[in-house]
Amino acid sequence: MAGHNFLFVPGPSNVPNRILRAMAVPMEDHRSVKFPALTQEILAGLKRVFKTESAAPIVFPSSGTGCWEAALTNCLNPGDQILASRFGQFSHLWCDMGRRLGFDMNIIEVEWGEGAPVEGYRSALAADVQHQIKAVLVCQNETATGVTSDILAIRQVLEDLGHPALLFVDSVSALGSIDFRMDEWKVDICVAGSQKGLMLPAGMGITCVSQKALQAAQNSRHPRCYFDYLDMVKSNGTGYFPYTPSIPMLYGLRE
Repeated sequence: MAGHNFLFVPGPSNVPNRILRAMAVPMEDHRSVKFPALTQEILAGLKRVFKTESAAPIVFPSSGTGCWEAALTNCLNPGDQILASRFGQFSHLWCDMGRRLGFDMNIIEVEWGEGAPVEGYRSALAADVQHQIKAVLVCQNETATGVTSDILAIRQVLEDLGHPALLFVDSVSALGSIDFRMDEWKVDICVAGSQKGLMLPAGMGITCVSQKALQAAQNSRHPRCYFDYLDMVKSNGTGYFPYTPSIPMLYGLRE
């Protein structure tokens, strides 16, 4: 198409004209009595994308990085031990965030170009007989290398060992492009963004939170405010947001 700039990068992806047109809307009152219909339609649609019946989709005005932080600060306590693997730039950044937020990061180092080491997770979790590891982090698709990991296999390790750790999955460059099954794989938190498989502009952090993770959020003492799951779920239950959402982006997401 003449005059159209096509991107050939892992993300942001090209935004279809249909989405761009859907976003060309005037501003409206996000506290009006009509607004909940939009919110409820979007959240119902996201449940289908995440393949879940029971988990809660949440949309933050942020990027996927914001949802990384939300996962860590909502469901864990300062100093909690986290098991993760580092096999690319984005798995590295999530590990680095955990360290900077004050968590005890147990990192399995993997050569770039390989995926999440299932047996490495098994060994580390089997050794954790006191269940000090509170969360397991996995990148479903490592954007830097293009390698996709087997999330179901990681869940099976947790099941085999009877380990209660929460399973957090980065699906930023996978959701909408690669198969993801929130309920079937018993994922506790899925982190995604608007700008890749969902083909929206960057600017939305989209996450999905299991009931187990929401219960953990009730008990978490880690400071948080903007990215508070409980605030979001409470407001979303009435069709609203706890603060101003990006209204054009919501219309694009609905489309």
